[in-house]
Amino acid sequence: MNHYLFTTSRLGFRTWQSFDLDDFAAINSDPEVMRFFQKPLSREETQAMMDRMQRMYEERGYCYFAVDLLETKELIGTIGMGWKTFESDFTPCVDIGWRIGKTWWNRGLASEGALACLSFAQQNQITEVVSMASIGNTASIQVMKKIGMDFWKEFDHSELKNFPDIQRCSLYRITF
Repeated sequence: MNHYLFTTSRLGFRTWQSFDLDDFAAINSDPEVMRFFQKPLSREETQAMMDRMQRMYEERGYCYFAVDLLETKELIGTIGMGWKTFESDFTPCVDIGWRIGKTWWNRGLASEGALACLSFAQQNQITEVVSMASIGNTASIQVMKKIGMDFWKEFDHSELKNFPDIQRCSLYRITF
C-alpha cells in the first residue's frame, strides 16, 4: 500500500520507491514525453533521478514527487517542486514541474497535481514558485497559466547551451 503525503480527488503524491523504476523508466524513455528535454533517459539515468529526488525530499521537504492515479494505483509520472541553482539572474529558486506518461495526457491531471503542489508549497512557507518550459512547449505553458502563474520573462537556459531547439524558455511565477 502506498503512503501518500497528500492527495487530490484523483492523484496521490509520495516519495519514490524502488518499485517505481520500471514504470518511470518507460515514461522517461518515451521520445514524445521527452521532446522538450535534452534526451530520453535510460533506466540508469531514471534511477539516478529518483535517488536525487529522494535526497531532495529528505533535505528540503519537497521534490518532484511520484504521482499515482488513485483509482488504479498506477504511477502516471512526476509532479512537484525542485530546487534550481543553474546560472541565471533568478536562481536559486523553487521550480514546479511535471512529467506525465502520454497515456494520461489531456485529462487535466498536470493542472490538478500542480495546484495541489502549490498548496503544499504554501503550507510549507515557500513564498515564491517559478516554472519554466521551452517556448515551444505550449502544453506546459498552458498548465502554468491554468494554475494561476504569471508570465515573467523569456530567457536562454544556461544548461541547454548545446540544445538550441529547446534553450529559449518561458518563465512563469507565482508568489504567496
